[in-house]
Amino acid sequence: MKQSKIIVAGIGPGSEQDITPAVLAAVREADVVVGYKYYFRFIRDFVRPDAECIDTGMKRERARAEQAFEYAEQGKTVCVISSGDAGIYGMTPLIYEMKRERQSNVEIIALPGISAFQKAASLLGAPIGHDFCVISLSDLMTPWERIERRILAAAQADFVTAVYNPKSDGRYWQIYRLREIFLREGRSPETPVGYVRQAGREEQEIHITTLAAFDPETVDMFTVVLIGNSQTYTFNQNIITPRGYYRETRSEATGIGQDIMIRSFRTIETELKNRDIPLDRKWALLHAIHTTADFEMERLLYTDPNAVASLYDAIRTGNLRTIVTDVTMAASGIRKGALQRLGVEVKCYLNDERVAEMATSKGITRTQAGIRLAVEEHPDALFVFGNAPTALMELCDLIRKEKAQPAGIVAAPVGFVHVEESKHMTKPFTHIPKLIVEGRKGGSNLAATLVNAILCYPDAEQLRPGRDV
Repeated sequence: MKQSKIIVAGIGPGSEQDITPAVLAAVREADVVVGYKYYFRFIRDFVRPDAECIDTGMKRERARAEQAFEYAEQGKTVCVISSGDAGIYGMTPLIYEMKRERQSNVEIIALPGISAFQKAASLLGAPIGHDFCVISLSDLMTPWERIERRILAAAQADFVTAVYNPKSDGRYWQIYRLREIFLREGRSPETPVGYVRQAGREEQEIHITTLAAFDPETVDMFTVVLIGNSQTYTFNQNIITPRGYYRETRSEATGIGQDIMIRSFRTIETELKNRDIPLDRKWALLHAIHTTADFEMERLLYTDPNAVASLYDAIRTGNLRTIVTDVTMAASGIRKGALQRLGVEVKCYLNDERVAEMATSKGITRTQAGIRLAVEEHPDALFVFGNAPTALMELCDLIRKEKAQPAGIVAAPVGFVHVEESKHMTKPFTHIPKLIVEGRKGGSNLAATLVNAILCYPDAEQLRPGRDV
């Protein structure tokens, strides 16, 4: 007696060329073919003339499964078709569940097909070259709260993410929420996003954009959206997520240290209490927190409006060519590659042979003496303080006496004596761009990183720090 069986077959996304030979053989073998009526046009030429075709409308999956069992239990070979892969948001799970529910002896055979996200990925290039996940935004059978938790997990874990059912007439806001979560959780606004409508069919449309520029209004229920991870990039109108074969070569080009910084900055940004701040302030703040691991910097870091941007512009235009630091440790933390790239010189007068003599004869600290010498030779420099409050107070006094006209001030001395007062003395100079770490905290490393934020300000918009690491 002929064995009763149901073959659940994925017929691919829509093109005849994307149907596997095994699925074509199953369709030809079937006494009965059951499926959503829209999909029959893709297999019509392969169905036996004497085969019975059971086609139904949308949202009739359970009824189709019941019909398949009824025919199979009569001893017929039944082929249940799904688009893409029947095991991915298709009929295969339902068929197995119904077999258990009916306690049926019907044999189940599952044949895989090319899924819509696979076809879309091939049309976009190679966006799923590394770990990925697939999420459906349809909440017909899954609570939205659970879907959102999955979106959050995907965003936090840096998965390449394929999105099914992104939008329909009655479900319009979920894709907006997904994009919001990905950006909130640190996925770069420049992350490549590809989306394909009607993949593999005559109506096929292919689009490549970025996470920031992606417009949810351009997708519908026939669209698959693919969001890249932190390593994904575009090249020649293709989206590529590297597996890692060129890791060593790319590390030399982009820097392992830079990659770590990029991921760190994205993590920091997600943990800020207030992300809605001007870009140049955020850029300095991210540097400060990255260096100190201290989120109190959100409260302590003061920046004049547009201070970072205006100081970078002064460097770019050649109006700022010298940076003076109070101590050598602050100077050593300023990235040499950035200084060379921009043609900027860093000077610290602390070890100048004239300093000791001046300090002794004038009864002042060596750092004060160093600032006096610096002002004589470079009155319009960017002055940077990471250690000595007395040096900062000296500069303030020279500014009031109109002997110094700094291009800017980075005020981050650290300690317990005169530290806070020196910062208070600095703030009234409203005509000078300033970055100030208020309170007792500061340090040479913090002062240096704030300077580095200025030097690499063009990288702020893409959140790609550390090009000179």
